[in-house]
Amino acid sequence: MTDVLFPTLSRERPDAEGVVATWFVTDGQVVTTGQLLAEVQVDKVAQEVAAPMSGVVHILTAEGDAAAQGSAIARVG
Repeated sequence: MTDVLFPTLSRERPDAEGVVATWFVTDGQVVTTGQLLAEVQVDKVAQEVAAPMSGVVHILTAEGDAAAQGSAIARVG
């Protein structure tokens, strides 16, 4: 299993939490390397997150829930 991490979007506030704005996949879905998984947001900065490898995605953080930057929001394996 490989963790999918919430990227650090706020270098001035690395301890700031963000939100998983949208999941583009569902829990248990088979994904391929580089496939877009989610869009995350910290303050007004948004970024898309891609699959680090091919496999089955296991979502750890629900859409709309807060997450710390650098924390695992999903796993692929």
